[in-house]
Amino acid sequence: MKKKEYKDRLIELLNEGIEELTTDQVIHKTKLLIFEYEKKQAYSTENKGRPWTDEELRVVLSFAPTKENILKLAKGFKRSYGSIEQIFRWAVTTDVEIINKGREDDSFIKQIRRLYKEMGWKA
Repeated sequence: MKKKEYKDRLIELLNEGIEELTTDQVIHKTKLLIFEYEKKQAYSTENKGRPWTDEELRVVLSFAPTKENILKLAKGFKRSYGSIEQIFRWAVTTDVEIINKGREDDSFIKQIRRLYKEMGWKA
C-alpha cells in the first residue's frame, strides 16, 4: 500500500468513528492502539541484565514516567519496557516499603534512590 492510500484509509476510519464515542474519544482510543502496537514490535534488548551507569539512570530519571517515555527509553537503552518501569517505581518507593520488602541492601535500588535524591525529585 502506498503512503497516500494508507493515510486516506486511516482518515476514513477516523472520520467513520466508533459507535457511541466522541471524536476526542476516538482519537484517544486510536493513540492507545498505536502505542500498544508499537510496544508489541520487536526491538533490541541486548543490554538486558547489564548494570546501569549513573549517567544512564540520570537520563531515565530526567523523563516523566509516561508509558510513551518508558517505551522510548527502553528502545534507546536497548532494555526491556519493564526495566524502565521498575526504575521509576524504585525511585518513588519509600524507605519503609523497601525495608518491608527486604531490599534495603540492594545496590541497584540504592543507586536509583541516591540519584533520585541528587536530582531533587519530589514524590
